[in-house]
Formats: sequence, C-alpha cells, structure tokens
Amino acid sequence: MLSVNNIYKVFNPGTVNEKLALEGVNLTLEEGDFVTLIGGNGAGKSTLLNVIAGVYPVDQGTIIIDGIDVTKLPEHKRASFLGRVFQDPMMGTASNMGIEENLALAYRRGLKRTLRWGIKNKERELYKELLKTLDLGLEDRLTTKVGLLSGGQRQALTLLMATLKKPKLLLLDEHTAALDPKTAQKVLEQTDKLIAENNLTTLMITHNMKDAIKHGNRLIMMHDGKIILDIKGEEKKNLTVEDLLQRFGKASGEEFANDRALLS
Repeated sequence: MLSVNNIYKVFNPGTVNEKLALEGVNLTLEEGDFVTLIGGNGAGKSTLLNVIAGVYPVDQGTIIIDGIDVTKLPEHKRASFLGRVFQDPMMGTASNMGIEENLALAYRRGLKRTLRWGIKNKERELYKELLKTLDLGLEDRLTTKVGLLSGGQRQALTLLMATLKKPKLLLLDEHTAALDPKTAQKVLEQTDKLIAENNLTTLMITHNMKDAIKHGNRLIMMHDGKIILDIKGEEKKNLTVEDLLQRFGKASGEEFANDRALLS
C-alpha cells in the first residue's frame, strides 16, 4: 500500500543551517499494516510523514501509494489517498463550522463541489450513527460549533473525519500528545477500533514507548534520518520498554535521548 524508496530530504542546503532530515529511507507497508513510529527529537519522524503527505518535496527517491507514483504530486492532489490527524486538535477541523458541516466536508473529499442543498436528512442520520460510535454524546450536538468542543472531542471527531472515506493510508502525527492521559487513552482505543473495522493501512508517530509497543502490528524506530529498527509479529508482542532502549543503543551506538518518551 505504501512504498518509500531511497528518500533523501535536506533542509536549508548550502547554508550554516543545513540539516539532513532523511537519509536513504526505505519503507514498505502492506495493506492493513498498522505501524507505530518512534524516535528522538530530530530523528526524522515528522519529516517522513510530511514528505509522504506532500507537504515537502523530496530531493531524491520515490513515494508510491497503492501502486501510484505520487512523488511529484502536490499535497492537495494526494488528499484523495490520505487521511491525516495532527498533534494539534485545532488543525483537523474548522472551528467556526458545526460538527455536521465538518463531517460533510470530509464526506465530500475528492468529489466535485456544487451549489446544491448542503446536508440532506439521510446524510445527517449517517453522521449521527458514526458519532454514536465515539461514545461522546456528539450525535445530539450536530449543529454545535466545533470550536466549543474539548481537545479530546475535537481529536476524536478529526479521527472520524480522516477515516470517513476509508483512505488508502492513514497518517497519525502524535495525535494524542496534546491530550491528558485519560483522554489520550480513549482516543487511542477509538483509533484501534476504526483501524481494525476498516482494515486501514496506518503509520502512527508516538513519543510514548508503551503506546508504540502496545498498538499496531509493527514498530519502527528512527535515528538521525534513518530507520534503525523494524520490529514485527511475535517479536513485537514480547517487547518491553527496556528491550527497546537496549536495542536502540545497540543499533545507534548511543543512549536514547528524549525526555518526553522516557517520562511517558
């Protein structure tokens, strides 16, 4: 479903601020893979997600989604392939629009827009049924402005919007990092449920090592713009945080330095 081949990305080339963010990254995700991605600050995690999404062009290499080469496609033309949830709950929704209006935008992704009547009753019933699955009482608040929701409610809604059209690839960029632990856990449970029900191919960045081990069928660790660990199957199921830290040290030649990840 995703094939990232020999990707290089340099920021500010030829200046004192030159930074090699991705160095020869190769990654293949099969259909239905749920991959957690972890690494220290500046490891290249978010840059990898951003080049897949088309936010940044790559300097070298190719990106193929479901057999289609999207390397040269701009961000808006990749939108029909992708669902994405950001770290900031404010980024995935339009705060001055109602819940049903936000869902309608997601429902029409990739379709031509017209001046016909907006949301029909049949569609409204669909939204109610989908919102019920979140168990947050939002199905009774369809016309409520999204800006009035809590961070956890907005992130759960964004997750629903990102998966509404069953994207080829779901990108989750530390989507629970800005939430309190209890809310984060609820959003992660909802994430697992939506991914399993729709058999979505998913790449999830997390700073929480326990979450990286617990969720998904495969764990990838990055360091200095490279993938240094790729753990899957039974090996991943039996993994502990201590094992992961030891393996990181062996693969990178240094200690893991990320306070957020270690404190989590």
